[in-house]
Amino acid sequence: MSDEFVTDLLHFVRRLLGGRDEPENLHRLTGGANMESWSFDYGGNGFVLRHSPSAELMAGRAYGHDVEAAVVRAAFAAGVKAPEVVGEIEPRDNLGTGYLMRRVDAEVNPAKILANPPPALLTEFARELAAIHAVPLGKLPTLPETDAASLLDEMKERFFGFGGDRPVMALAFKWLENHLPTPSEPVLLHGDFRMGNIMADARGLTAVLDWELAHLGDSHQDLAFGCINSWRFGHIARPAFGVGKLEDYWIAYARESGTTVEPDRFRWWLVYSTLWWGVCCLQMADIWRSGLDSGLERAVIGRRASETEVDLLMLLEEDAPADMRGPIVIPLQSKARRLGEPSTTEMLEALSSWIETDVKPEAQGRDRFMAAVALNALGMLQRETESPAAIHDRALSEELLTGRLSLATPGLLAKLKTQSLAKLAADQPKYSALAVATQKWSA
Repeated sequence: MSDEFVTDLLHFVRRLLGGRDEPENLHRLTGGANMESWSFDYGGNGFVLRHSPSAELMAGRAYGHDVEAAVVRAAFAAGVKAPEVVGEIEPRDNLGTGYLMRRVDAEVNPAKILANPPPALLTEFARELAAIHAVPLGKLPTLPETDAASLLDEMKERFFGFGGDRPVMALAFKWLENHLPTPSEPVLLHGDFRMGNIMADARGLTAVLDWELAHLGDSHQDLAFGCINSWRFGHIARPAFGVGKLEDYWIAYARESGTTVEPDRFRWWLVYSTLWWGVCCLQMADIWRSGLDSGLERAVIGRRASETEVDLLMLLEEDAPADMRGPIVIPLQSKARRLGEPSTTEMLEALSSWIETDVKPEAQGRDRFMAAVALNALGMLQRETESPAAIHDRALSEELLTGRLSLATPGLLAKLKTQSLAKLAADQPKYSALAVATQKWSA
């Protein structure tokens, strides 16, 4: 952090909270590829500053931090476990845009929460979503109102902007077009309700964070979003948030909201949300290339698109004819022994080893987190150098988008499975769907 940032933060906090104390224990929280969050103590209380230091990073968002803060305030007032907003940044504060919240001291790390979820956590998720969806619209600022068709059109436009050359994504777009749900009564949606944006302690849910995607729309979008496999953090066998069963989740939501969950509508939004995250990963790469955010984390997230492609194939293959769902041949990988000068793969291995043994153990806080991100990036390069995976195909994507090719096309599903597994094995070999899909598809 710069001295200028610390000075500006001091003036901001004193303006908002009064007193002459100094912020203590100031540190940036891990994660947060889109926004920065800084935790600190002041006057014996804990706070978190959520802000964007530059206008460029806010470009393209549907609304600013002023509207976001107003949504959080309305949710908090309605009894939702949203953070308590203390005040907003003003131009004179020289901190960009954002707002200050009272800190909730609980666990946010999905791995730690999901290792031993509180017994009532899934029921509390259902209760919290029901409460969010019941926030009176008249208490909210003006928010974007969406429907399935408009969201799909907007996402397809983004897909073409990022190359339009991922056949599995093209297949998913066509499926979504063919199965559009009917319009529903709009409610407030959190828009990003998932593990990673949830805080919990041993007793259960304590806070719902990150409201930047809040909007009005179909409640099933919120219900499905946190259930995509990328947000289960390895717990693929627990389809509801990585916590439990979908049936238990749906029953709890119906009890809390008085609204029955529609399985087909839920599935549509599950496929949509999986594809949405894949397109967002492509967008992360685009942001990194543009220079708006040159951080390593942004680039690495761009390589997570392959997670969603295997997930999409697992979701959609049940719609393929039975004779197209047969086993595939998965090539065995062998690592040839090399003599003489180190190969590209070996140089990357040496660099990874240095970070693992000399850099990461000495790092603290976000530096330690970024060392892990660097190791992840180097691992991708090592594996891709050993086994290149070619999955970009604009012509095939266009054939799938037009419907000229489909899940019924002989050999197509097997080809997409083989290519997607190879790409995921290079990008994220520990991703839960890789082992599950490999076993399922090679059986």
